[in-house]
Amino acid sequence: VVPPSPEADNVPLPVGWKCYMSAEGRKYYVNTSSKETTWERPCTPAAAPKPVRTHNNSGNPMLVFPPHIFGLEMSCHINFVTFPLPHSTPEQQLLKPSEWSYCDYFWADKKDPQGTTTVSGFEVLLQKQLKGKQMQKEMAEFIRERIKIEEEYAKNLSKLSQIPLAAQEEGTLGEAWAQLKKSLADEAEVHLKFSSKLQSEVEKPLLTFRGDNFKKDMKKYDHHIADLRKQLVSRYAAVEKARKALADRQKDLEVKTQQLEIKLSNKTEEDIKKARRKSTQAGDDLMRCVDLYNQAQSKWFEEMVTTSLELERLEVERVEMIQQHLRQYTTLRRETDMFNQSTLEPVDQLLQSVDPAKDRELWVREHKTGDLRPVDMDI
Repeated sequence: VVPPSPEADNVPLPVGWKCYMSAEGRKYYVNTSSKETTWERPCTPAAAPKPVRTHNNSGNPMLVFPPHIFGLEMSCHINFVTFPLPHSTPEQQLLKPSEWSYCDYFWADKKDPQGTTTVSGFEVLLQKQLKGKQMQKEMAEFIRERIKIEEEYAKNLSKLSQIPLAAQEEGTLGEAWAQLKKSLADEAEVHLKFSSKLQSEVEKPLLTFRGDNFKKDMKKYDHHIADLRKQLVSRYAAVEKARKALADRQKDLEVKTQQLEIKLSNKTEEDIKKARRKSTQAGDDLMRCVDLYNQAQSKWFEEMVTTSLELERLEVERVEMIQQHLRQYTTLRRETDMFNQSTLEPVDQLLQSVDPAKDRELWVREHKTGDLRPVDMDI
């Protein structure tokens, strides 16, 4: 790809195009109408069919709409979101190719496992975050149980070391026996230190990571996207109402025109003029409603991309945090008992191979709801 010249950055983008920055710091461009993406800076705006004003055989002005405004469309609407029909537009490019990014695969809604209700793709992402928080809590509970075992073990070792059994053994054998009992006390101290470090360096970080405000933050994301979706629903309803109003006005105009052909009168001509004005006004109203709908969908689209990328970043951060502290667990465990190193090596090898990107790919493959992004409604 040839980078754009410095002068190109000073030229405004065509209507409908916006510039974003990738995680690698590279600019890419998104058409908010067709959702087309490209690394190359667009030079010419994509033309969209619009109603045009013309004149009929009598010389009177009239508004002419594309045929699909009353049925034959290039897009479909699913839960008030506009998606392109298959084969109606060029294949969409992923926003973040080869990364299995959240922002590419959660545009559609899906039914829950029971098939009774529908959840949005964004809700699936939020559920992933909340589940991750729960898993983090359960890991901390697991480490707490491990600490209890260490503490109880250390207590028993210390108690055993103080029992005066065979205390009257004499000579070198007596010295060896005394040293063996002392080693139990030393071992007990090692296990107490291990349990203390587990609490401060593993359990506590797992419990306190992101704290109590995490769920509140997730609710804010949820409410924000939900409000934008509600606005989209409202705009969609306005479009449908305006579309019906236009159809009614067009039908009324046709009826009055037929009446004029049957009986010519000044009153009929005046009625036709009124009907024509109302039809034109209804067409203008429809155009305005569609523009407002497209603006609302564009805003929702942008916030979906931004927020899903933020949730993706949070998940990578969570996985890397847990990886770090579980590796600290294995380090502490080695320091405590070098004899068990062989049993910990497989665990450490698996922890070293933890890959947030691969985890995300596997999860996205299983839970994705759709990779087709919304496009503007056609008029």
